[in-house]
Amino acid sequence: MALLRRGNRIAVLEVFGAIGASVRPSVHVPMIEAARKNGKVRAMVLDIDSPGGAAAASAELYLAIKRFSETKPVVAYIRGTGASGAYYISCAAQRIVAMPESFVGSIGVITVRPILEEMMQRIGVTMHVQKSGRLKDMHQPWRPPTDEEQGKVQDLLDDVYGGFIRSVATGRHMDEDRVRELATGEVYTARRAAELGLVDTLGDMEAALDAAVELSGSSRRIMRLRARRPFMRRLFGGMMEDLGSSIAAEMEARLWGRIQLQ
Repeated sequence: MALLRRGNRIAVLEVFGAIGASVRPSVHVPMIEAARKNGKVRAMVLDIDSPGGAAAASAELYLAIKRFSETKPVVAYIRGTGASGAYYISCAAQRIVAMPESFVGSIGVITVRPILEEMMQRIGVTMHVQKSGRLKDMHQPWRPPTDEEQGKVQDLLDDVYGGFIRSVATGRHMDEDRVRELATGEVYTARRAAELGLVDTLGDMEAALDAAVELSGSSRRIMRLRARRPFMRRLFGGMMEDLGSSIAAEMEARLWGRIQLQ
Protein backbone atom coordinates (compact mmCIF):
# COMPACT_ATOMS: atom_id res chain seq x y z
CA MET A 1 0.00 0.00 0.00
CA ALA A 2 2.89 2.38 0.77
CA LEU A 3 4.38 1.69 -2.66
CA LEU A 4 1.01 2.42 -4.31
CA ARG A 5 0.75 5.69 -2.42
CA ARG A 6 4.20 6.81 -3.59
CA GLY A 7 3.20 6.10 -7.18
CA ASN A 8 0.22 8.45 -7.00
CA ARG A 9 0.31 11.90 -8.57
CA ILE A 10 -1.33 15.31 -8.28
CA ALA A 11 -1.93 16.76 -11.74
CA VAL A 12 -1.24 20.49 -12.08
CA LEU A 13 -2.95 22.27 -14.98
CA GLU A 14 -1.93 25.82 -15.89
CA VAL A 15 -4.76 28.22 -16.81
CA PHE A 16 -2.78 31.29 -17.84
CA GLY A 17 -4.18 34.04 -20.08
CA ALA A 18 -7.50 34.66 -21.81
CA ILE A 19 -9.87 31.70 -22.06
CA GLY A 20 -10.62 30.92 -25.66
CA ALA A 21 -7.35 32.45 -26.91
CA SER A 22 -4.42 31.38 -24.71
CA VAL A 23 -6.47 28.77 -22.85
CA ARG A 24 -8.28 26.68 -25.47
CA PRO A 25 -10.77 23.91 -24.66
CA SER A 26 -9.57 21.95 -27.71
CA VAL A 27 -6.19 21.65 -25.95
CA HIS A 28 -7.09 21.70 -22.26
CA VAL A 29 -10.17 19.46 -22.19
CA PRO A 30 -8.32 16.40 -23.61
CA MET A 31 -5.61 16.88 -20.96
CA ILE A 32 -8.24 17.01 -18.22
CA GLU A 33 -9.95 13.89 -19.59
CA ALA A 34 -6.65 12.00 -19.83
CA ALA A 35 -5.86 12.88 -16.20
CA ARG A 36 -9.35 11.80 -15.13
CA LYS A 37 -8.81 8.37 -16.68
CA ASN A 38 -5.24 8.01 -15.40
CA GLY A 39 -5.26 5.68 -12.40
CA LYS A 40 -2.12 7.26 -10.95
CA VAL A 41 -3.64 10.74 -10.85
CA ARG A 42 -5.49 11.15 -7.55
CA ALA A 43 -6.24 14.89 -7.63
CA MET A 44 -5.80 18.03 -9.72
CA VAL A 45 -4.68 21.57 -8.93
CA LEU A 46 -5.75 24.31 -11.32
CA ASP A 47 -2.98 26.91 -11.41
CA ILE A 48 -4.94 30.02 -12.44
CA ASP A 49 -3.88 33.47 -13.60
CA SER A 50 -6.57 34.56 -16.06
CA PRO A 51 -8.99 37.48 -16.58
CA GLY A 52 -11.63 35.15 -18.07
CA GLY A 53 -12.67 35.07 -21.70
CA ALA A 54 -15.23 33.59 -24.06
CA ALA A 55 -18.39 32.33 -22.37
CA ALA A 56 -18.70 29.10 -24.36
CA ALA A 57 -15.03 28.19 -23.84
CA SER A 58 -15.31 28.88 -20.09
CA ALA A 59 -18.41 26.68 -19.87
CA GLU A 60 -16.70 23.84 -21.73
CA LEU A 61 -13.74 23.92 -19.35
CA TYR A 62 -16.07 24.14 -16.35
CA LEU A 63 -17.93 20.99 -17.43
CA ALA A 64 -14.68 19.06 -18.01
CA ILE A 65 -13.36 20.04 -14.57
CA LYS A 66 -16.73 19.22 -13.02
CA ARG A 67 -16.57 15.70 -14.49
CA PHE A 68 -13.08 15.28 -13.05
CA SER A 69 -14.23 16.51 -9.62
CA GLU A 70 -17.01 13.94 -9.48
CA THR A 71 -14.45 11.15 -9.02
CA LYS A 72 -11.26 12.94 -7.90
CA PRO A 73 -10.68 16.13 -5.86
CA VAL A 74 -9.89 19.42 -7.57
CA VAL A 75 -8.26 22.44 -5.92
CA ALA A 76 -8.27 25.80 -7.69
CA TYR A 77 -5.24 27.98 -6.93
CA ILE A 78 -5.55 31.65 -7.95
CA ARG A 79 -2.04 33.06 -8.07
CA GLY A 80 -2.72 36.43 -9.73
CA THR A 81 -6.16 36.88 -11.25
CA GLY A 82 -9.12 34.52 -11.17
CA ALA A 83 -11.81 36.69 -12.67
CA SER A 84 -15.03 36.07 -14.55
CA GLY A 85 -14.65 32.94 -16.72
CA ALA A 86 -11.57 31.94 -14.71
CA TYR A 87 -13.55 32.22 -11.48
CA TYR A 88 -16.38 30.30 -13.17
CA ILE A 89 -14.13 27.29 -13.76
CA SER A 90 -12.74 27.62 -10.22
CA CYS A 91 -16.24 26.90 -8.93
CA ALA A 92 -15.99 23.35 -10.29
CA ALA A 93 -13.30 22.70 -7.65
CA GLN A 94 -13.95 21.40 -4.13
CA ARG A 95 -11.66 24.07 -2.69
CA ILE A 96 -10.37 27.48 -3.82
CA VAL A 97 -7.01 28.74 -2.54
CA ALA A 98 -5.85 32.23 -3.47
CA MET A 99 -2.89 34.49 -2.83
CA PRO A 100 -4.05 37.31 -0.52
CA GLU A 101 -3.09 39.95 -3.09
CA SER A 102 -4.77 38.22 -6.04
CA PHE A 103 -7.95 39.48 -7.71
CA VAL A 104 -11.07 37.33 -7.60
CA GLY A 105 -14.63 37.56 -8.85
CA SER A 106 -15.88 39.77 -11.68
CA ILE A 107 -19.00 37.61 -11.80
CA GLY A 108 -20.79 38.99 -14.83
CA VAL A 109 -21.23 38.82 -18.60
CA ILE A 110 -20.40 41.39 -21.25
CA THR A 111 -20.41 41.81 -25.00
CA VAL A 112 -18.97 44.82 -26.84
CA ARG A 113 -18.65 45.85 -30.46
CA PRO A 114 -17.60 49.07 -32.20
CA ILE A 115 -20.07 51.27 -34.06
CA LEU A 116 -18.24 52.42 -37.20
CA GLU A 117 -21.09 54.28 -38.90
CA GLU A 118 -19.64 57.81 -38.54
CA MET A 119 -16.14 56.75 -39.57
CA MET A 120 -17.49 54.99 -42.66
CA GLN A 121 -19.47 58.08 -43.62
CA ARG A 122 -16.38 60.25 -43.34
CA ILE A 123 -14.37 58.08 -45.70
CA GLY A 124 -17.28 57.57 -48.07
CA VAL A 125 -17.92 53.88 -47.45
CA THR A 126 -21.46 52.50 -47.50
CA MET A 127 -22.64 48.95 -46.90
CA HIS A 128 -25.11 47.10 -49.11
CA VAL A 129 -26.87 44.42 -47.05
CA GLN A 130 -28.99 41.64 -48.52
CA LYS A 131 -30.40 39.19 -46.01
CA SER A 132 -32.96 36.56 -45.17
CA GLY A 133 -34.11 36.82 -41.59
CA ARG A 134 -35.13 40.13 -40.06
CA LEU A 135 -32.40 40.18 -37.40
CA LYS A 136 -29.62 38.52 -39.40
CA ASP A 137 -27.37 41.62 -39.35
CA MET A 138 -28.08 42.67 -35.76
CA HIS A 139 -24.47 42.29 -34.58
CA GLN A 140 -22.79 44.20 -37.41
CA PRO A 141 -20.69 47.34 -36.72
CA TRP A 142 -21.84 49.57 -39.59
CA ARG A 143 -24.99 50.75 -37.77
CA PRO A 144 -26.17 51.14 -34.18
CA PRO A 145 -28.51 48.48 -32.78
CA THR A 146 -32.25 49.06 -32.63
CA ASP A 147 -34.15 48.91 -29.34
CA GLU A 148 -35.44 45.47 -30.30
CA GLU A 149 -31.92 44.21 -31.02
CA GLN A 150 -30.59 45.56 -27.73
CA GLY A 151 -33.36 43.68 -25.95
CA LYS A 152 -32.48 40.46 -27.79
CA VAL A 153 -28.80 40.77 -26.87
CA GLN A 154 -29.69 41.51 -23.25
CA ASP A 155 -31.80 38.34 -23.16
CA LEU A 156 -28.77 36.37 -24.35
CA LEU A 157 -26.55 37.95 -21.71
CA ASP A 158 -29.09 37.36 -18.95
CA ASP A 159 -29.35 33.69 -19.92
CA VAL A 160 -25.58 33.19 -19.75
CA TYR A 161 -25.43 35.24 -16.53
CA GLY A 162 -28.06 33.01 -14.93
CA GLY A 163 -25.97 29.93 -15.69
CA PHE A 164 -22.92 31.62 -14.19
CA ILE A 165 -24.86 32.47 -11.02
CA ARG A 166 -26.14 28.91 -10.65
CA SER A 167 -22.64 27.44 -11.08
CA VAL A 168 -21.20 29.76 -8.43
CA ALA A 169 -24.08 29.02 -6.05
CA THR A 170 -23.62 25.26 -6.50
CA GLY A 171 -19.84 25.30 -6.22
CA ARG A 172 -19.69 27.67 -3.25
CA HIS A 173 -22.76 26.21 -1.48
CA MET A 174 -24.42 29.62 -1.45
CA ASP A 175 -27.96 30.80 -2.04
CA GLU A 176 -28.48 32.19 -5.56
CA ASP A 177 -29.84 35.46 -4.19
CA ARG A 178 -26.66 35.92 -2.16
CA VAL A 179 -24.53 35.24 -5.25
CA ARG A 180 -26.51 37.85 -7.20
CA GLU A 181 -25.70 40.39 -4.49
CA LEU A 182 -22.01 39.73 -5.08
CA ALA A 183 -22.26 39.35 -8.86
CA THR A 184 -21.96 43.02 -9.74
CA GLY A 185 -19.10 42.43 -12.16
CA GLU A 186 -16.60 43.90 -9.71
CA VAL A 187 -13.39 42.20 -8.63
CA TYR A 188 -12.39 41.66 -5.01
CA THR A 189 -9.05 41.11 -3.39
CA ALA A 190 -8.71 37.51 -2.28
CA ARG A 191 -8.80 38.71 1.34
CA ARG A 192 -12.21 40.26 0.78
CA ALA A 193 -13.36 37.32 -1.36
CA ALA A 194 -12.55 34.96 1.53
CA GLU A 195 -14.70 37.05 3.85
CA LEU A 196 -17.55 36.88 1.31
CA GLY A 197 -17.28 33.10 0.87
CA LEU A 198 -15.89 33.17 -2.67
CA VAL A 199 -12.52 31.74 -1.55
CA ASP A 200 -11.81 29.03 1.03
CA THR A 201 -8.18 29.59 1.97
CA LEU A 202 -5.55 32.30 1.56
CA GLY A 203 -2.18 30.86 0.58
CA ASP A 204 0.29 29.95 -2.13
CA MET A 205 0.79 26.91 -4.35
CA GLU A 206 2.16 24.95 -1.40
CA ALA A 207 -1.12 25.51 0.43
CA ALA A 208 -3.03 24.36 -2.67
CA LEU A 209 -0.93 21.19 -2.88
CA ASP A 210 -1.47 20.60 0.84
CA ALA A 211 -5.22 20.80 0.23
CA ALA A 212 -4.99 18.35 -2.68
CA VAL A 213 -3.04 15.89 -0.54
CA GLU A 214 -5.56 16.26 2.28
CA LEU A 215 -8.58 15.72 0.03
CA SER A 216 -7.15 12.81 -1.96
CA GLY A 217 -4.74 11.01 0.36
CA SER A 218 -2.22 11.14 -2.47
CA SER A 219 1.50 11.57 -2.24
CA ARG A 220 2.83 15.04 -3.02
CA ARG A 221 4.34 14.05 -6.37
CA ILE A 222 3.33 16.40 -9.18
CA MET A 223 2.43 15.68 -12.79
CA ARG A 224 2.33 18.90 -14.82
CA LEU A 225 -0.18 18.84 -17.67
CA ARG A 226 1.16 20.67 -20.69
CA ALA A 227 0.13 20.64 -24.33
CA ARG A 228 2.67 19.14 -26.70
CA ARG A 229 4.14 21.99 -28.73
CA PRO A 230 4.73 21.66 -32.48
CA PHE A 231 8.28 20.70 -33.50
CA MET A 232 9.18 24.19 -34.77
CA ARG A 233 8.01 25.79 -31.52
CA ARG A 234 10.07 23.31 -29.54
CA LEU A 235 13.08 24.00 -31.76
CA PHE A 236 12.94 27.79 -31.75
CA GLY A 237 10.92 28.53 -28.62
CA GLY A 238 9.68 32.12 -28.28
CA MET A 239 11.12 33.09 -31.65
CA MET A 240 8.17 31.35 -33.31
CA GLU A 241 5.54 33.24 -31.33
CA ASP A 242 3.26 35.12 -33.70
CA LEU A 243 2.52 38.28 -31.72
CA GLY A 244 0.39 39.75 -34.48
CA SER A 245 -1.94 36.75 -34.52
CA SER A 246 -2.28 36.84 -30.75
CA ILE A 247 -3.21 40.52 -30.76
CA ALA A 248 -5.67 40.05 -33.61
CA ALA A 249 -7.37 37.14 -31.84
CA GLU A 250 -7.72 39.16 -28.65
CA MET A 251 -9.17 42.15 -30.50
CA GLU A 252 -11.64 39.93 -32.32
CA ALA A 253 -12.76 38.33 -29.08
CA ARG A 254 -13.28 41.67 -27.37
CA LEU A 255 -14.78 43.81 -30.11
CA TRP A 256 -16.91 41.77 -32.47
CA GLY A 257 -19.90 40.74 -30.46
CA ARG A 258 -18.67 37.59 -28.77
CA ILE A 259 -20.21 37.06 -25.34
CA GLN A 260 -17.45 37.28 -22.76
CA LEU A 261 -17.14 36.29 -19.13
CA GLN A 262 -14.83 39.23 -18.38
